[in-house]
Amino acid sequence: MMPCPLAERIQRDMVSSMKNRDELTLSVLRMLKASMQLASAEKGREGDLTDEDVQTLVRRGVKQREEAAELYKSGGADERAENELKEARILASYLPAQIGDSELEGIITRALSSLSASGPKDMGRVMGAVMKEVSGRADGKRVKESVSKLLGN
Repeated sequence: MMPCPLAERIQRDMVSSMKNRDELTLSVLRMLKASMQLASAEKGREGDLTDEDVQTLVRRGVKQREEAAELYKSGGADERAENELKEARILASYLPAQIGDSELEGIITRALSSLSASGPKDMGRVMGAVMKEVSGRADGKRVKESVSKLLGN
C-alpha cells in the first residue's frame, strides 16, 4: 500500500528541514513521524494511515502544544510558551484551511433546521452533525461556542 499524500509531504518537509538545518521544524516533524509510526503499528495489518488519521494526530499535537503554551505562560515562562506556539504553527500548516465564521454559521443553521433543534437539549445532536460536516476545518471549541450562541444558551 502507498502512504497517504500528507505523510509523503511530511517526509519531504522533514528531509528539506534537515538540508536547511531548520532544527525546530525538524524536531517537530520527527515527533509527528514517531506518533504516525506508533499509530500505524497500533492499526496493525489493516493498512497504512489515511490523511484523516494523520490530520487527527496533527490536531492532537497542535492542541497539546497550545495547552502547554498556556501553562508556561501562566507560570511566567513566556519564552517556552512562545516556542510551544511556534511548534503548534508548524503542525497547523499540515491541516486543511479553517472555514470562516459566516460559513460555519451557515452550516450550523442548516443543521439546526434539518434536526428541528430548538434548545440546549439538542446541543449533542447538532454538534455531532456539524462536526461531521466540517471534518477538521473548524476547531471543536469554536463550533461549540457558535452552536451554543445559535441555540440561545
